[in-house]
Amino acid sequence: MSNALNLIIYSVGTILGLVVVGAIVALFIRDITQKQHTILRNFPIIGRLRYFFELQGKYFRQYLFSGDRAELPFNRATRAWVYKNAKNKGGIVGFGSTYDLREPGAIIFVNAAFPILEEDQLPTPSLYIGEGYCRYPYEARSIINISGMSYGAISAPAVRALSLGAAKAGCWLNTGEGGLAPYHTEGGCDIIMQIGTAKYGVRDENGNFSPARAKEIAPLVKAFEIKLSQGAKPGKGGVLPGSKVHAEIAAIRGIPAFHDSISPNRHHDIGSIDELLDKVAYIRELTGRPVGVKTAIGGWHFINELCDIILRRGLEYAPDFLTIDGGEGGSGAAPQTLVDHAGLPIAEALPRVVDALIESGLKPRIRVIAAGKLVTSAHGAWALCAGADFVNTARGFMFSLGCIQAMRCHLNTCPTGVTTHNPRLQHGLVVEEKYLRVANYAMNVNKEIGMIAHSCGVRHARELRREHVRIVETAGKSVALNMLYPYPEVRKGFNEKINID
Repeated sequence: MSNALNLIIYSVGTILGLVVVGAIVALFIRDITQKQHTILRNFPIIGRLRYFFELQGKYFRQYLFSGDRAELPFNRATRAWVYKNAKNKGGIVGFGSTYDLREPGAIIFVNAAFPILEEDQLPTPSLYIGEGYCRYPYEARSIINISGMSYGAISAPAVRALSLGAAKAGCWLNTGEGGLAPYHTEGGCDIIMQIGTAKYGVRDENGNFSPARAKEIAPLVKAFEIKLSQGAKPGKGGVLPGSKVHAEIAAIRGIPAFHDSISPNRHHDIGSIDELLDKVAYIRELTGRPVGVKTAIGGWHFINELCDIILRRGLEYAPDFLTIDGGEGGSGAAPQTLVDHAGLPIAEALPRVVDALIESGLKPRIRVIAAGKLVTSAHGAWALCAGADFVNTARGFMFSLGCIQAMRCHLNTCPTGVTTHNPRLQHGLVVEEKYLRVANYAMNVNKEIGMIAHSCGVRHARELRREHVRIVETAGKSVALNMLYPYPEVRKGFNEKINID
């Protein structure tokens, strides 16, 4: 019996050895005869190690070699801050900060000599969007909110957790351009319905805007957002690889299943500012809901012309809010050239847009939402200082769901279940646990923005101004934001054209 077992083991080992040798020989022949890869042709078999380590390099760097503040797009210190706040473990550290206050662009808040006492602190007031200009204005309560992430780009469990978490935290959830899914409404949260260039969710059988569908959706949402562009890819429509377009997503979008979902690079029916304002006014009248515009900023011509035309036509044509997306955006798939080089960063775009609204007298009419890598309370407070009314973040909430920055969002292989439709990988995202982390993250960011405001000597976060923050220009020298971007005066004659307090 023992000899027979040894013979079987020997035979199996021999067969496996022959299989391995055969595979190596086959790879050797394939490598030296192929014509695409020079390394493999000159160094068969062993040359494959180069491609393996090249592929795995970013993961080794992330966990073994990069410093806490060295990694992009989000360093380990930032991710750890989000994780701790999502788990409600607080942002307390010891022995000092690793944040380099000598680095150009670093944010330093101007603490008051006599900060606001706890008994004198006030809760951050809510703001109305569209009040006086639509039938159902929206009272927005949270400073930090969930930016547009389509069902399709992210998974069903992720959308469910975001919906439930947003309801608990009192913030809104933007649908992204992929249409309104049942999972968006599951938690009963405030929803902003985004209308992308493909009109997903509000399109007819020919792909055109459907008034009937918009009216049907209106009772389920608080506002509509017309997306002109996003920071990750200005001038390029949304891209969802066919591997992620399963039957349910295809039905919601009104497209064939398992085909690439590629949105037009702009709206076919919006080719000018006048046409944009016509569409804003039309959808607002049709649905009774506030209507805003999302756009990346490449220069000042667009925002200046927008303000001029609104003043010429009347405030009833103004968008109720502007979502300004910085060039740092990037939760979805996008061409690297546009990700790297198109669109102004939010640090420059936001103050310039706010200045244009102040100068034209439109700032009280149009709410401003800032987006673009604003995942921490410090970035949120900076945005309020610069003139934003609200802050949107997508990747901050992805981290709260458990995202580890694996950079596989477009491959349908996300290991944390956030951006994949693989049921096995989605299994790891437990909605009942993750929605609490979504809520914790939102509430703690709002709380810490308030803490910064009190440190600066104001009663609540909406009293923050540009003089409350300084920006490092060179090592050892910073400048107040109100000196870098002085508040403009209302242009002569403009205050006579408007009737806003």
